[in-house]
Amino acid sequence: MKGLQMFWADAKKARRIKANMWKHNIKFHQLPYREMEHLRQFRRDVTKCLFLGIISIPPFANYLVFLLMYLFPRQLLIQHFWTPKQQIDFLDIYHALRKQSHPEILCYLEKVIPLVSDAELRWHMTELCTKIQHGTHPTVHDILALRQCFSNHPLGMNQLHALQMKALSRAMLLTPHLPPFLLRRRLNTHMAVIHQLDKALAKLGVGQLTLQEVKSACYLRGLNSTHIAEEKCRTWLGEWLQISCSLKEAELSLLLHNVVLLSVNYIGTRR
Repeated sequence: MKGLQMFWADAKKARRIKANMWKHNIKFHQLPYREMEHLRQFRRDVTKCLFLGIISIPPFANYLVFLLMYLFPRQLLIQHFWTPKQQIDFLDIYHALRKQSHPEILCYLEKVIPLVSDAELRWHMTELCTKIQHGTHPTVHDILALRQCFSNHPLGMNQLHALQMKALSRAMLLTPHLPPFLLRRRLNTHMAVIHQLDKALAKLGVGQLTLQEVKSACYLRGLNSTHIAEEKCRTWLGEWLQISCSLKEAELSLLLHNVVLLSVNYIGTRR
């Protein structure tokens, strides 16, 4: 019952935000951070709820749906219906799933090093890969030094191969089971939304976020924040924003790879 009340409250808030957007001709990227994040999360929740609604349409199927929700709460229920213990356990499971793609993504980065024509960029890429292999957390400068590699050949969004996009989709907890052109489009759209969120969050300031907001923001961007202290989460999120707010739209491939680069060796994540 509490979960339904929370979801209904979310729906009413989302409706108010959308009504205000329509009334004042406001675009999504012009919203304050909390309103943008609310709409983003609500859309994901609605997608799950619609799926449940569709499969419960046939006569007596609702009994089967209740059984499925009981057996598969992680896959079928939104977070409002998870217990506190389930929230921690399920987030750990989801992170373990996306973490499986990290070695593959890093392997692809190593493979493209010879394809980087600029000698200085090639050196920076080699240094970054070496640091990560040795368990060192890269600096903001280490990552931003490679932005040119991720805007065009060989790692621009339009240059990524299907297997790379599948691995990156898994790292973002997006389905990899789509044709390449849809994978590319979905990754582009997903990272564009995160980029817009980052700009809004930078205006608000990380210090204005509650603990739960900080943890959620870090988790969305690739860090398993469930077991990391608040101060460390805020520091990491600040580093992410430094990188994100320095990037142009054409460099979103770097932001996408940053999900792995910035999180894989962060304090408390090598478990």
